[in-house]
Amino acid sequence: MTSAPGRRSSTFTRLLRHGFTDPSAAERLLDGPELAAVRNDPVLLEALGATADPDLALLGLVRLLEAQPGATARQELLDTLISAKPLRDRLLGVLGASDALADHLARHPKDWQALVTYEPRDLHPGVEEFERGLAGATDPVALRVAYRRCLLSIAARDVCGTTEIAETAAELADLATATLRAALALAGAAAPEDAALCRLAVIAMGKCGGHELNYVSDVDVVFVGEAANGADEGKALRAATRLASHMMRICSETTVEGSIWPVDANLRPEGRNGPLVRTLASHLAYYQRWAKTWEFQALLKARPVAGDLALGEEYVAALQPLVWQAAERENFVADVQKMRRRVVENIPAAEVDRQLKLGPGGLRDVEFAVQLLQLVHGRADTSLRSGTTLDALKALAAGGYVGRADAAQLDDAYRFLRSLEHRIQLYRLRRTHLVPEDEADLRRLGRSLGLRTDPVTTLTREWRRHTAVVRRLHEKLFYRPLLDAVAQLAPGETRLSAEAARERLVALGYADPAAALRHLEALASGVTRKAAIQRTLLPVLLGWFADSADPDAGLLNFRKVSDALGKTPWYLRLLRDEGAAAENLARVLSAGRLAPDLLMRAPEAVALLGDGDGAGLRPRSRAHLEQEVLAAVRRADNAAQGVTAARGVRRRELFRTAAADIIGSYGTESQPAEADRGALVDLVGDAVSDLTAATLAGTLRAVVREGWGDTLPTRFTIIGMGRFGGHELGYGSDADVLFVHEPREGADEQEASRAAHKVVAEMRRLLQIPSADPPLLVDADLRPEGKSGPLVRTLKSYEAYYRRWSLVWERHALLRAEPVAGDEDLGRRFTELIDPLRYPAGGLDEEAVREIRRLKARMESERLPRGTDPKLHAKLGPGGLSDVEWTVQLLQLRHGAEEPGLRTTRTRQALAAARAAGLVREEDAAILDEAWVLATRVRNAVMLVRGRAGDTFPTQPRELAAVGRYLGYGPGHAGDMLDAYRRTARRARGVMEELFYGGGA
Repeated sequence: MTSAPGRRSSTFTRLLRHGFTDPSAAERLLDGPELAAVRNDPVLLEALGATADPDLALLGLVRLLEAQPGATARQELLDTLISAKPLRDRLLGVLGASDALADHLARHPKDWQALVTYEPRDLHPGVEEFERGLAGATDPVALRVAYRRCLLSIAARDVCGTTEIAETAAELADLATATLRAALALAGAAAPEDAALCRLAVIAMGKCGGHELNYVSDVDVVFVGEAANGADEGKALRAATRLASHMMRICSETTVEGSIWPVDANLRPEGRNGPLVRTLASHLAYYQRWAKTWEFQALLKARPVAGDLALGEEYVAALQPLVWQAAERENFVADVQKMRRRVVENIPAAEVDRQLKLGPGGLRDVEFAVQLLQLVHGRADTSLRSGTTLDALKALAAGGYVGRADAAQLDDAYRFLRSLEHRIQLYRLRRTHLVPEDEADLRRLGRSLGLRTDPVTTLTREWRRHTAVVRRLHEKLFYRPLLDAVAQLAPGETRLSAEAARERLVALGYADPAAALRHLEALASGVTRKAAIQRTLLPVLLGWFADSADPDAGLLNFRKVSDALGKTPWYLRLLRDEGAAAENLARVLSAGRLAPDLLMRAPEAVALLGDGDGAGLRPRSRAHLEQEVLAAVRRADNAAQGVTAARGVRRRELFRTAAADIIGSYGTESQPAEADRGALVDLVGDAVSDLTAATLAGTLRAVVREGWGDTLPTRFTIIGMGRFGGHELGYGSDADVLFVHEPREGADEQEASRAAHKVVAEMRRLLQIPSADPPLLVDADLRPEGKSGPLVRTLKSYEAYYRRWSLVWERHALLRAEPVAGDEDLGRRFTELIDPLRYPAGGLDEEAVREIRRLKARMESERLPRGTDPKLHAKLGPGGLSDVEWTVQLLQLRHGAEEPGLRTTRTRQALAAARAAGLVREEDAAILDEAWVLATRVRNAVMLVRGRAGDTFPTQPRELAAVGRYLGYGPGHAGDMLDAYRRTARRARGVMEELFYGGGA
């Protein structure tokens, strides 16, 4: 029947006012025969308008009325609906929030009567009430129907606000408990002989175990079985496994009534690879010997729910002591945080911003933070041992383990996010944690949470606000009370005890918690602006320090830098306002000795860490460095001061390079670890080599200026050799050089020679003056005649020597010769002189090749330090730098004349050219390159960590762990790092033996 235009217009307007988004469709439904008797009743329209989705509620009501078995049943429903407000609110509330429950009511039209009861005892039913509700189910299909009927009553109380989120989640867990018991009873009834053989306990884990279940969630369980009535244990376990499997199928399988939820037993020992049912003794043995940190974390929520409850209680009692010892495990906090990071990393990129549960600032962040604190402090304080997140958070606040204001904010955020999650799942009863993007869905969700004014915008704003709160607090939650423990608190505030603070610091990896607390007190106490900013910064800094191999050193170094710069206004402003600066500083200060030592000598270099785009950490070019060094030398009063100024530039630039290397290797929250390790190696090699060249140029200028004014009586150049000439210097490398001079036209040759020798002697003296800066050792032992030959020669002398006396090893050494400082024309002519020697026409004869091989074998046997494990020596060991470099250099000597690409001083470039020329197979070149990069990074890491050069891995555990962190290995994986190094080196050695000794080169 079509309504009159006037009435239609009036109804249309009223429907819009009551929140209907499709008034035309709503009018048609209201004018239909099902609602003919009540279409004009204002009570109905008001009730529909109060639901999350009035259109959905009206459609669901019509479907329910259509499904009634006759006119009498339909009238009974309408009469009750109009006369009983509790039922009206419950039924329409459910229909407006859940399309899936509307489907259920349409299939089972009498189930609406489950919502009629409104007695006080009905408000918070427990397991027994739900068991009565499921009691009539004699098969899996009937169990599903009964389960949905119980779920209907939970949802009704939820959407009407009769229960709040924690109570709803507890009711869902209790319904799951009753359902597991009913399913196990059905399984036992189907196989009574199995039930007689065994005792089977079902242990709830996860959200079910914690009394905080979602509407749709996997129900995590663990099974414990024992023999009953003297049965054989093997037979009993097989019977228990059949019962457990059947119980899982009853809950998980899809029937005409859908499924209930999957039962997930993958939290059991060994996961899906382990037996489904174990004895209590077997469980205990596994957790005592093999369990990982996350498995103890999972046991926090373990709770017996079905089957043999006495056996279940025995299980919990036996394992609880192990749970509360988990915080004493090595790398405990790091393991938990690593697991959290792995969860986030596995979220598809397109879903991260919509992930309510797993994304940054989501529910899992709250749960992980709370569980971490429970495990650290729960051993001594039994009040913290709740499996329910909000109860545990409340206990943590009461005990002073979490600030009350922080706990209140986190509680509020968690309740909002869980409520949003519930309403998202309730709509179609599907397991999802993604906030929808469709505006209609967002509108329904917002209204369901009571946000009636602009629900889409308000919901989005509130969701983002709560997520931001969680992101800010979930790390701070762990560290903030450490500051409160050493600060003066406001009256009434609960303070973390000294013992609890010590426990927390030890769990974080601090070896000297007493010293750490002293540093915190020095940094954060008082009412100064500096202390206030430090109190803001330290919670996150402590987290970054704890992520390193040496948190104690990170905190101590931060205190030293802050003591040096604390009164400098820009320092605190930099750390407070520049997002990357504080994290970069924390990474650099806790990565080893070299970078902090450099920074302590020039604290103002902290400013380099603050550029948001990373420009401050990009190494400067050789031209810029040389320009700055020469300008500093010009301003100096004498040569010694000039060299001191050059050293100052070197110190700052070494810090810049080391910081870039550390941050690129460790990564930060905003900048993941650099994937191309070779690029970092090249960056360090180029930067340190350029810096060394600029320092030598400045030292040369200082010496010449003081002794001879502007013009030396001889042209003078410095040739870089070895790693220096190859642009491959590490932090601790010596600078191998040759000194070349050529008397100026008209100059006395003897005077020119004396001047050249004096320049070299004075340069070496000035560079060797003791200093707190890293030493720059100039080594000229690769010169003709070695240590017995003159330190400096004329170009003609080099030419005569190389023509008449040069040996194979000297031609070999010249492969990496490159001018680095001094007279550019003289350097170019030296290069022209040596090119025919190092790239000989026709290659090498066989005698020369044999000589190179003999020299290599001799070096391997004679130069390795005694007591060193050769397989872990990055320079001289099998598959180390020497193996790769000699292999590449033999290729250069043999083929450089005809292959222009081989005429480079750089190892990696020469190897790439050899591959491109077909001299090395692509896979072999990749193996050699990987080994060379890894060995170089090991040497760089040792210098960064220990502050002194080394060619093999440290033996001290913390230093070894720090090298591991630099190389990308997390806490507790130093053994994996050593195994990986041996494996890489072994493969490289195999390639080297084929190419170098086997004739392939």
